[in-house]
Amino acid sequence: MSIRAVVIGSLNMDLTVRVDQLPGEGETLMASSSTELPGGKGGNQAAAIGKLGVPTAMIAKVGNDAYGERLKGSLQSCGVDTSGVLVSEHPTGMAMITIDREGRNHIVVIPGANGDLTCEDIDSQRHLIEQAEVVVLQLEIPYETAVYALALAKRLGKRTVLNPAPARTLAPEVLANVDMLIPNEHELQTITGIAPVNEERLLEAAGKLAEQGTAAMIVTLGSAGCGLVRSGKLQMFEAVRVAAADTTAAGDSFIGGYVAELLESGDDEQAIRYAIEAAAVTVTRYGAQQSLPTRSEVEAFHRPS
Repeated sequence: MSIRAVVIGSLNMDLTVRVDQLPGEGETLMASSSTELPGGKGGNQAAAIGKLGVPTAMIAKVGNDAYGERLKGSLQSCGVDTSGVLVSEHPTGMAMITIDREGRNHIVVIPGANGDLTCEDIDSQRHLIEQAEVVVLQLEIPYETAVYALALAKRLGKRTVLNPAPARTLAPEVLANVDMLIPNEHELQTITGIAPVNEERLLEAAGKLAEQGTAAMIVTLGSAGCGLVRSGKLQMFEAVRVAAADTTAAGDSFIGGYVAELLESGDDEQAIRYAIEAAAVTVTRYGAQQSLPTRSEVEAFHRPS
């Protein structure tokens, strides 16, 4: 089966502890539990697309260690082609996650092997990109590698999606290679210096990016839903109200849902509504990749009871 989506990005083992409340500066808390689960923004987004039934491949780097094998195995169980997951001499990346009883989190990422993914590695997996219709990236790999991959994908005529996380300023030549930018509200503020506290400010931030080459943008706003900005016009979408257990992979699930449904329908608005529902299912569960829904689970969530 031909690859329809390629995700280029990070793979981390998530080391998670659960507490009643997030710690303050200098505060020591006792955790109620701890887990080791597959994660990383790149891996989560690839798993999200794969679990929704879209043939997906991952390009990434892991260490020659048990965590690396577990991460590849998790992707494979989600239907993701891992032939593009290469091996580094450095250990597999990790993320240290603290989650409180409301599902809020603090995350610290240790890049490890993710920092070794090079432009030459991207070239070596060009055959995967050539097969795909959509190429998805984040910024948990070296910036120059992400920039190179976006440019290559556009030269090959692919649709590109960039989740600019962790946030940083983006050069106009980078933005020009992005068909859909998907930041959250905090990332948008870091990139533009404008806090999207209302629709007027959101449009101001989007306009600043449009001047630099951004074709279109979806800003995720947590419980406030999200906004689609195209051609200077803003369309808001409401969030689905659920009791959140763990918001760790919410944004990754949204992106996976958006890409999967975009490939099925070709319609941005339909893809966004689907992505909102996929993310709503995800936050009712614990973990990252294990919390991601299948297409039948999203459809069951959508269907009135």
